[in-house]
Amino acid sequence: MTEIATPGLSFVGELSAAVGPPVDVGTTPHGIRRIVPILTGEMTGPRLAGKLLPGGTDYQVWRRDGVTEIHARYVIEGPSGARVYVEATGLRRAPAAIMERLYRGEQVDQASIYFRTVPRFETSDPEFAWVMQSIFLCAGARHPDRVVLRFFEVT
Repeated sequence: MTEIATPGLSFVGELSAAVGPPVDVGTTPHGIRRIVPILTGEMTGPRLAGKLLPGGTDYQVWRRDGVTEIHARYVIEGPSGARVYVEATGLRRAPAAIMERLYRGEQVDQASIYFRTVPRFETSDPEFAWVMQSIFLCAGARHPDRVVLRFFEVT
């Protein structure tokens, strides 16, 4: 019988993204729908670096069970001008009191928040073709004016 490898994580980089005020759509059958503009930012790291182009968006549903569904879309431009489209889906949860403070835009203790996303990448540039050949995970932190994501390749 062949052994199955245990996946590991390899650090790729960290994205710090400035975000605008949320646009509340209202309470839908799925929960509270919010749209958060992603303004600008910077990706730093050993394997992926560049700037975050304006125009990204984070689509959120704050569910009744206290979990926030996240679906973000944005573009990172590398130093050479190569562009990488990112589409990330994930979840954020914490104790109810912390989620209420986060909803109001207050600073909270990031250690108490579970914030994970699974980014998928698309690019036409051979320099970054490798990002379309693996699965990646992000651990995140939400601050009042920005989001910080640490990207890891699943090995």
